[in-house]
Amino acid sequence: MTTSLRVTLIVVVLVVVGARLWQRRARGTGSGGGAAGPGGWLRLPAGLSGALGYPGLVAAREVRQRVRGRAFRVGTALILLAVAAAIVIPKVTGRGNAPQRVGVVGSVAAVRPVVESAGAGLGTAVRLVPEPSVAAARSDLHAGQVDLVVVDAGSILLDHTPTATDTATTVQLARAMARTLGVQQAFRAAGLTPAQIARVADAGPLPVTGLQPAPASPDGGPGTAVIGLVLIFIMLTQYNTWTLIGVMEEKSSRVVEVLLAAIRPAQLLTGKVIGIGLVALAQATVTLAFALGLARAVGSDLLSGTAPTQLAATLIWLLLGYAFYSWVYAAAGSLVERQDQVQSLAFPLTVPMIFGYIMALNAASSGSPSTLLLTLAYLPPTAPFAMPVLVGLGAVAWWQFAASATISIVCTVGMARLAAGVYRRAILRTGGRVNLRDVLPARGRA
Repeated sequence: MTTSLRVTLIVVVLVVVGARLWQRRARGTGSGGGAAGPGGWLRLPAGLSGALGYPGLVAAREVRQRVRGRAFRVGTALILLAVAAAIVIPKVTGRGNAPQRVGVVGSVAAVRPVVESAGAGLGTAVRLVPEPSVAAARSDLHAGQVDLVVVDAGSILLDHTPTATDTATTVQLARAMARTLGVQQAFRAAGLTPAQIARVADAGPLPVTGLQPAPASPDGGPGTAVIGLVLIFIMLTQYNTWTLIGVMEEKSSRVVEVLLAAIRPAQLLTGKVIGIGLVALAQATVTLAFALGLARAVGSDLLSGTAPTQLAATLIWLLLGYAFYSWVYAAAGSLVERQDQVQSLAFPLTVPMIFGYIMALNAASSGSPSTLLLTLAYLPPTAPFAMPVLVGLGAVAWWQFAASATISIVCTVGMARLAAGVYRRAILRTGGRVNLRDVLPARGRA
């Protein structure tokens, strides 16, 4: 795993913890914002209400309440800080400019031109380290004293076997050296003299001209996949928790009883989901734009090769993931009315997201998706994490992306209907935690 990816993982943990602390701190002062009666909604902007009616009024209220809240401002600042740290820290520390230490078993002079030429082609400095034997070279390589080893100009050793999509500087240097040394070895085997070898080596390549400009790369590479994955995980965790807590607070404060006197439960729940979803989309768009702009400004290669398809995949699956999970969290919020009950519900609901996030992160870091990840890409609870990574690695076709999205949409519609039934039966029940079995549509009214 590269330094940039390690930094990203560390920062995301700090961001999630910080966001949780700020949300808990702001919860005591921000819950009163939901106490406005239905008449107060009529003074809100009617942009959404004109198209969606009462759900639009609820959505407009949610947007204004969330955007004006302190938790939203601090959460946005923390997310932008995390993205900035993941992009800037590796650039400032200069890990990418550290010289590659090349251990040499045998004649150093014989491989020096090859090593230096390969390093110059990659724009990285190299330092040759003489090794007395293959055993000593293996020991230094395993201990991290050297990055790779050339054995008698006939073979190259790395600490780990590289994958086909590995773009680390050490791997690229090894591949460049392997090509050149392989050609020289073939020349010697053919009986060419050193002068003939030098003449062939100095031959320039033939010009290659295309009739049309090169198409854009269909993927964004591992760096963009990791950034998008972290963004999806943070935002799904944050906004679905908002939905759960918002439903719980309206129930515990009896505000929902006033609201339901004006609109139907399904309209209230739909408006809440849409409103919070719009805030999530706006924050995600700002974050992606900030990441791309900052990476270009500081000259970071973390997001190099980013294509519109990768950005679109990240935003699409953020919305699809939120659409699926928001109904689950909203229904769960209607079952409880105290903060301690929320904590017991939040972890089981988060387990599928954590599992999907870890599996997708492993694939993005290694550059090689597993069969399990390819399966998770078609399951709605884990597809928001698996599918964007597959797009970034170029391991999925457009029809597979569309099939996964279709499955997610169909399951979301079914989940919305189920959640609306649970919400309608549970939201007005007070006096303790409601048993899910008592409010499932199949049981009828209890």
